[in-house]
Amino acid sequence: MRLPSGVVTVLAVVLNTGVGFAASPPSQAPSAPPPKLPPGVSATLWRLSVPPGSEPTPEKVALGEKLFREKRLSADNTVACMTCHEPELGFTDGKALSEGIGQQKVTRNSPTVLNALFNATQFWDGRAGTLEDQAKLPILNPREMGMPDAESVVKKVRAMPEYAAEFRKVFGREVNFDDLAAAIAAFERMQFSGDARFDQFITGNAKALTASEKNGWALFNGKARCNSCHAGNAVSPLFSDQKFHNIGVAAHKQDFVTLARKGVQVVRTGDEKQIDELALQTEFSELGRFLVTKQENDVGAFKTPTLRNVGITGPYMHDGSLTTLWDVMDHYNKGGVPNPYLDGGMQRLGLTEPEIDDLVAFLFALTDSKFDKLNKELFAKQRARRNTRPERDTAVAMGKKGHLGDLAPNPDLNVKNPADLGIYGDVTPVAPPTQSKPR
Repeated sequence: MRLPSGVVTVLAVVLNTGVGFAASPPSQAPSAPPPKLPPGVSATLWRLSVPPGSEPTPEKVALGEKLFREKRLSADNTVACMTCHEPELGFTDGKALSEGIGQQKVTRNSPTVLNALFNATQFWDGRAGTLEDQAKLPILNPREMGMPDAESVVKKVRAMPEYAAEFRKVFGREVNFDDLAAAIAAFERMQFSGDARFDQFITGNAKALTASEKNGWALFNGKARCNSCHAGNAVSPLFSDQKFHNIGVAAHKQDFVTLARKGVQVVRTGDEKQIDELALQTEFSELGRFLVTKQENDVGAFKTPTLRNVGITGPYMHDGSLTTLWDVMDHYNKGGVPNPYLDGGMQRLGLTEPEIDDLVAFLFALTDSKFDKLNKELFAKQRARRNTRPERDTAVAMGKKGHLGDLAPNPDLNVKNPADLGIYGDVTPVAPPTQSKPR
């Protein structure tokens, strides 16, 4: 649903000035954001996302980066956080499923660390509420870094002279597991991203996007219904609603009804370690958010991921089962895979091949400029697979078979084109390209 322009204006003011938010107590004043934030990252959002006391100081960030890259945090000294979240690859690993110690595969795809500081919850199923909790769990998971317990981690790090000294310098005390996680989280809080060509376009440069990408943006907000969960606006700069949806990806492999019944008997509500292991090691992984809540409407539901940098963070979905963005669009175009828990918003889209091409082009325009070279390489690689489309079902997408609803309205772009609107609706209109007058 598109907000009225007056409401959007208020939201724009709120995000840019902080007016309207409850003031923090004097002793818990929000931290100041970094001096140079990219256009797609709101300073107010950054302040709201960093809890008081968790500010990423330069010393804490430097220590956190060392720990993020430290393979000795794993049981066999072969795996670091960076193993599955390589900075050069957009803080992912480029694999369908990540691998931990002993080359053990987990059952989930590695989400990007970029902009993770803005997430309401962490991991595909939201089983961690903070970056600190998120930093701890992989270290202790048997298939990831494999350390047996927090005490073993602390003992190992305390035996490394460089860390023992640095922890005393940064935290004023000996190594402990909470401080270790806090340092890693501080490093992750500095991995924000918001300088894509889309950001240039939406802040006034009408030439930043091609005609195909602009049409993709219009479809994104119209016929393709992407903005239902991935809206990009004043209150959703990450292109994610931060909610959990069953879109039918896991339905390829599971009898959800039977699996959910078994899950109710197995899952111990609130047992963070058990839930983490079930999520990454067992068939129950496909239950998604249900592992955390044990609510039937969460069966097979996974968090809506950010679309920022989506061009370089494939393969896609929680299980890495979709190789290209053309595969992703094919999945949505046919309304997903039917199952008893499919989200009500999943309906056929009726997108044509040229429309899918435009949408994919737009999605690649959401990649930060610092990854331009990688983005171009991966776009070319995905485009080369354009004719290999295992998810495509044109008959269903076009309504020739199945019963997956009516098409969304296709707006008349000559009347009002969403691609001509700024990030705050009518507040920041994109300037049309300058045309030279005929002589």
